[in-house]
Amino acid sequence: MSEEIPKNINSTYVVLDADNAIPVAVSDHFYQDLEQQFRDFKGKRLVSHYIFEQDWDSWEMHPAGEEFVCLLFGRVDFVLEQDGSERIVSLNAPGDYILVPSGTWHTAKVYTRSSVLFITPSEGTQHRSHTI
Repeated sequence: MSEEIPKNINSTYVVLDADNAIPVAVSDHFYQDLEQQFRDFKGKRLVSHYIFEQDWDSWEMHPAGEEFVCLLFGRVDFVLEQDGSERIVSLNAPGDYILVPSGTWHTAKVYTRSSVLFITPSEGTQHRSHTI
């Protein structure tokens, strides 16, 4: 049995499907590379990690399933918009997480430098600016 070489979530994300976990190097053109390699992302989820120092400047929505969002450190409010109403879910302690429902627009307000782990059903993901 060969020894597995450890990877780091800051430089290598993981694409999950029903049978495999596929490491993908993070680069300046990461999302373009994903599109070329995985096409429509059907049946796949992306495991990623981000450090935020300011509020998100856009909204996103994932129609293909719930998104797992877990705070590793910091303090972040997730603003969820569904059926014309907004609600805020505060992540204040390491390990706090939410499951963002499928089809729910969401953005984040960042109160302090924050580390967040995501497991995202990326098929059909949409983005929009804060100004509508």
